[in-house]
Amino acid sequence: MRGAPYTGIMLFSSTLLAAVAATAIAAAPGTAARPRIVALGDSLTSGHGIGASRAFPSVLQQKLQDHGYDFTVVNAGVSGDTSARAVLRFREALRPDVEILIVALGANDGLRGVPVEQLRRNLSTIIEEAQRRRIEVLLCGMEALPMYGWNYTVAFHQLYVDLAKRYNVPLVPFMMMNVLGNPALMQADRVHPNAEGARVIAEQIWPYLDALVAKAGYV
Repeated sequence: MRGAPYTGIMLFSSTLLAAVAATAIAAAPGTAARPRIVALGDSLTSGHGIGASRAFPSVLQQKLQDHGYDFTVVNAGVSGDTSARAVLRFREALRPDVEILIVALGANDGLRGVPVEQLRRNLSTIIEEAQRRRIEVLLCGMEALPMYGWNYTVAFHQLYVDLAKRYNVPLVPFMMMNVLGNPALMQADRVHPNAEGARVIAEQIWPYLDALVAKAGYV
């Protein structure tokens, strides 16, 4: 008669076989995690007021799928982040399966009048670490409003140009170009893009991202 000990053995065997099968499936060719694109930024990236599902990283995800690119876009935007705060957390997002890092930082630095050299050091740290890990970097330009003098605004603008040249990375001109100041593309706070504004931002980033995806060989 088959009693409790036999039943226990059968259950253990079934569990073991299931675990082995799951391991085999995970290790099988073609089932590995999709390569990732990480968008590192602040509220302009996180989707403040509109939700992550309508923020520009999600729009880029859809465009990648539409073009047949098998990538996962990770929204690593945190509202209120400065470049200094991003330096403290960005390494967590750079997993081994990350192929491209979109750096969209500096808006809050400009609003706070953070010294340009401090911003330069922070962005350099992020770019250098990504390149050390052989991750392609896409730098998104930001601008500082003339709240702290014209010299600051000019130096802030030139910083992104200099970094792009120094590290040989593509530079998206001012990410909020054609969005900031346009009531049809901005939320009521006049600071953050609405869903259509996020789509315009994605359209501006897309040609540069498309080129990087092709460079990485995912065509």
